Amino acid sequence: MTALKDLEKNFDTLEKLITELEAGHLPLDKALKNFEKGIVLTNACKTALTSAEQKIQILSNHSVDADLEPF
Repeated sequence: MTALKDLEKNFDTLEKLITELEAGHLPLDKALKNFEKGIVLTNACKTALTSAEQKIQILSNHSVDADLEPF
């Protein structure tokens, strides 16, 4: 799967988890599992977005911020 497809899938899954959590009808153990999975997905999305930002910075030849790592 491509990085973009992974990102879209993670966003979709995250959206479903949030909807379930907001409904408030889950038992506590299931809610905690959904929350934990949501944290993992959020971190994966952040990583993918940071990577995309770095690629854009490099490809557009603008000055790269100090916190961005070259590929």
